[in-house]
Amino acid sequence: MLVRLLKRFLLLLLLVYCPFVVRWDNFAVDATIIVVATNVTYQDRIAAFGPRLTDEGLFGYLVSVDTIEENNQKGCSKLKEKAPTENWIALVERGQCTFIEKIRNMQASGAIAVVVGDNDKNGLITMYATGDTSDVKIPSVFIAQTEYKELRSLSLMVEKPVEIQLVKDNLLQWPLLDVIIVVILSPTVMMIFIYVLWRIRQRQRRKQDIAPQQVVGNLATKIFFESKRQENEPQECAICLEDYVDEDELRILPCKHEFHITCIDSWLTTRKKFCPICKRDICSPTEETPLLSNHEPTP
Repeated sequence: MLVRLLKRFLLLLLLVYCPFVVRWDNFAVDATIIVVATNVTYQDRIAAFGPRLTDEGLFGYLVSVDTIEENNQKGCSKLKEKAPTENWIALVERGQCTFIEKIRNMQASGAIAVVVGDNDKNGLITMYATGDTSDVKIPSVFIAQTEYKELRSLSLMVEKPVEIQLVKDNLLQWPLLDVIIVVILSPTVMMIFIYVLWRIRQRQRRKQDIAPQQVVGNLATKIFFESKRQENEPQECAICLEDYVDEDELRILPCKHEFHITCIDSWLTTRKKFCPICKRDICSPTEETPLLSNHEPTP
């Protein structure tokens, strides 16, 4: 029972945590580029530096940098020419210089955001930067080869810059409280639930292992006298290991073993319902005590 509950708990943990592990490990899909005119979307990965995207997203006109300066496609230097529109988002190619240099150059050139594309590999990466990046005031995202080529072709194909929107992924829009509930409180509640079930199960098993007070009270008793002791009868209690003395009250179990009443009653009602010597269940019916199994007093 307990093993089955633990397996279910582990399965629940996997179901709860795996989506977050996948999404955060692929912090790749924490933003989306939407072409406003066609509503076509492209997956991207937000940089580890710079400001985050707001809930409303960021609207701007995508401009491939090589359309402004042909030899500056990778954005490794500040543009000398002015962009053809206001509120423009720079599209630059990966390589030749660091990510942070590209973003700083485009920020200095007047861009409101930067989209960095990979022209060699079709995979997403997270853009990192060393040192102080507090001077970066514009967001930036990374796109894979396929998305980069499509967006670049689109920007070169039309006469006017293409309007796009950078939006956050739904995961980042979750309220902090919801994330805490799902990631922390849910497994905690489940663990408490399993622990309570385990305690109830242990209590039930313990209750099954001990004898009811009523059954124990119905067992035969006698008063011990040394002068009446038979040769084969014990002289001491097997539980407390003290010798019997005259007028000691003894409890006689169905198996005929005798013990001090206080010793055996405590044993049967708090530890085990079996005889300490022969391990016989005192609740099992016998020819002499047929009513013990029904837990009813003898007449």
